[in-house]
Amino acid sequence: MTQQDGGKGYAKAAGAAAPQTIVTDEAGLEAALTTLPDGSPAYVARPEGRRGLPVILIGQEIFGLHEHIRDIARRFAKLGYFAVAPDYLIRYGDPMAAPDIDAIRAIVAKVPDAETMAIFDAALAHAGANGGDVSRAAVTGFCWGGRIAWLYAAHNPKLKACAPWYGRLDGPHTDRQPRWPIDIAGDLRVPTLGLYGGADPSIPLDLIAAMRAKLSAAGAPAEIVVYDDAPHAFYADYRESYRDAAAVDAWGRMLAFLRAKGVG
Repeated sequence: MTQQDGGKGYAKAAGAAAPQTIVTDEAGLEAALTTLPDGSPAYVARPEGRRGLPVILIGQEIFGLHEHIRDIARRFAKLGYFAVAPDYLIRYGDPMAAPDIDAIRAIVAKVPDAETMAIFDAALAHAGANGGDVSRAAVTGFCWGGRIAWLYAAHNPKLKACAPWYGRLDGPHTDRQPRWPIDIAGDLRVPTLGLYGGADPSIPLDLIAAMRAKLSAAGAPAEIVVYDDAPHAFYADYRESYRDAAAVDAWGRMLAFLRAKGVG
């Protein structure tokens, strides 16, 4: 089921990798690009020779299925997870080859949320057919993938947990992208831990406060943690936005949350 992978490296528009970039090797792992039953590519990483693994679905940034997201999948696999990062953008253009952020945004705007939800369904089914325990499944995501994580948790209430990282909570409502996390707050039944930066102008604190209020009013099992001085993409260790203290704390907090919810 694996296919030739010519897409290694980082997205052109993301710039050169920063000195502190984390590199996780494949030792002890089965890690490769594969094709899901619906034809979507996905990067899969899992411990060698093991079955019955907890499943983590990973939503990529707007930069596509590039090396940062693949490395995160390997980090999870090293911890005993069956990690799947489906590429839900590539049908509409290749963010890794796009010349700038505006070109990437144009690609992302074309992608129907309904199609993305179906791709994540296919990713979960793939994990279940290949050694993953779908009764112990969670979703996480970064940047645009953080938005998708919120939406997928509302779409699939059987998940055990959801951990969105700095995913936009509101934005333009279009035919392709009709709802945002703030619109699904009342539908959320999956335990969720949101991880956000307090110095992120793209997700202002008043919007986070509004999201918290909607979640609370709906009795949703969700919490949003804000790291006061952290910018957008504070976990993106390959970029200048990386903030070590916030990133390390948030990663550990997320892992503890997943374990507490039975995923891990």
